Amino acid sequence: MSAPHLDTALFTSAQARAIDRRAIDELGIPGFELMSRAAAAAFAQLRRHWPEARRLRIVCGAGNNGGDGYLVGRDALAAGLQVDLLALGTPAEGGDAAAAREAFLAAGGTLYGVADDDALATPDVIVDAIYGTGLNRAPEGEAKDAIEAINAAGVPVLALDIPSGLSADTGSCPGVAVRATATATFIVHKRGLHTHLAELAGEIVLHALGLPASLRETPDATLLRPQGLPPRPRDSHKGSNGHVLAIGGDHGTGGAVRMAAEAAARTGAGLVSVATREQNVLAMNAARPELMAHAVDGPQSLQPMLDKASVLAIGPGLGQAAWGHALWVTALDSGKPTVLDADGLNLLHAEPRVLPAAIVLTPHPGEASRLLGIPTAEIQADRFAAVRALARRFEAVVVLKGNGSLIGAPDGRVAVCPWGNPGMASGGMGDTLTGIIAGLLGQGCNPFEAACLGVGLHARAADAAARDGERGLLAGDLLVPLRRLINGLEA
Repeated sequence: MSAPHLDTALFTSAQARAIDRRAIDELGIPGFELMSRAAAAAFAQLRRHWPEARRLRIVCGAGNNGGDGYLVGRDALAAGLQVDLLALGTPAEGGDAAAAREAFLAAGGTLYGVADDDALATPDVIVDAIYGTGLNRAPEGEAKDAIEAINAAGVPVLALDIPSGLSADTGSCPGVAVRATATATFIVHKRGLHTHLAELAGEIVLHALGLPASLRETPDATLLRPQGLPPRPRDSHKGSNGHVLAIGGDHGTGGAVRMAAEAAARTGAGLVSVATREQNVLAMNAARPELMAHAVDGPQSLQPMLDKASVLAIGPGLGQAAWGHALWVTALDSGKPTVLDADGLNLLHAEPRVLPAAIVLTPHPGEASRLLGIPTAEIQADRFAAVRALARRFEAVVVLKGNGSLIGAPDGRVAVCPWGNPGMASGGMGDTLTGIIAGLLGQGCNPFEAACLGVGLHARAADAAARDGERGLLAGDLLVPLRRLINGLEA
C-alpha cells in the first residue's frame, strides 16, 4: 500500500515535533530557518485571504509559536503594514523565539502588553501565536485574557499552526480557545484539527515548508478522500449485489428501519428486505414497494429471512424489549456480516455477546460511553483513543459518529471524515448511515472499506443536500445526492 498523501495524512503533536527535529538534525536546517519559512508562508496566506488588510494585531506567547508570530510581524513591517504586537512573556534567552523577537524589534517593531489592548487601534486581522501544538491544559492568566479578547474583537483571525487552546492531538478544549477564521498549519496536518471542535480552526491551509517526505513516519490517521464505486459489470444481476436484511421498527419506530432499508437500496444493494412489526408492513410496501417488508413476531419467523440475506442491518427502531432482544440474539447468532446501530448497541452494552467476524458498530458518543463504561465527556476528550479502544474491545470496525466522524479498525487504523454539517443533527441520520454501510458490505466491500466509504458518502450527500440550508435537513434528503455520489457523479 502506498503512503498516504501529505494532504490526507494526520499526525500527532509528538510526531510533528519529531519531524521538525529530524529536519534540524539530519538535514542541518537551522530552527530559525524553519521558523522563518513558517512565518513567510503564514504571511503569504494572510495576504491572500485579506489583501486589503493594513493593520495587524499579533499576539505572541513565549514559545516557538510566539517566535513564528514575531517573524510574521517582521515580514508585515517590511511589507509596509502597521503591526501592534502583544507580547505574553519573554522567550527563553538564546532560543529561536528570542532571536525572532530581536528580529522584529530590529525591523522597527514595538512591543505591547495585554493591558494595552484596549488602547490600540482596531486591527483588520489578528494573528494568534500564543500557544503551539504542545498545549493540553486550560489557558490561564494573561493567555486566557488574550484569547477572550481575540474572540471578542469581531475581526478575522489567523491562527499559526493551531488555534491557541485547541488540543492538536484530540480536537478538544480543556478551557478557552481561539476561534480562528483560518489556520496556517506547518509541516504536517495535526489530527486534532479535524475532529470534535475542529471548526475552531476555520479554513486550514497546510504549509510543508519545503521538507522532504523522507522525514515523515507513518501517520497516526488519515483523512477520507472523495470516492464512489466503480461501474458494475454489464452482466450484473440483483443477486450479485447483495441481499440486505434490515431488522427493527418496533411499535412507533417503523420509520427508522425504513430509512435504513431505503438507504441500503439507494447505495446499490441488489435486494433489500425488512423484518419489522406487522403494523409497519402496509405503509412500507405502499411508500417503497421495492423493499420486501415482512412481519416478524419472533425468531421463528425471522429465520427464513436470515437464511436468504447476505448482510444484516440491526438496530434502527429495534427497541430493547423482548421482541427486539429476541431478534437481536437470533440475528447475531447467524454470524452474517452485520452493521449494528442504535438499540442494537444498547443491547450489546446490557448483554455482551460474541459478534460476527465481519461487523461494523456505529455508536454516537453517548452509546460509545456506555459500551466503554466511561463518561461521554471522556469519549469526546480523546475521540482517537475511544474509537481505538472500542475497535479492540469488540474486534470490530467502529464508526464513532460526530463532528469529524472517526472510523477505527482492530489493527489500530483510523480514518477521519472531513465532511458533514450541523444540519445532520436530526433524527434518522444514523439510520441512513447504517443502511449505506450495509449496502456497501453487500456489494463486496470489507468492513473497513464499507465504513470509510459509507461515512464519506453519507457526509458528502448531507453537504450536497444542505445547499438549500442546514436547518430543516432531513435524513431522506440525502438519498438523491447519495445515488449520484455512489456512482462517481457530482451531487
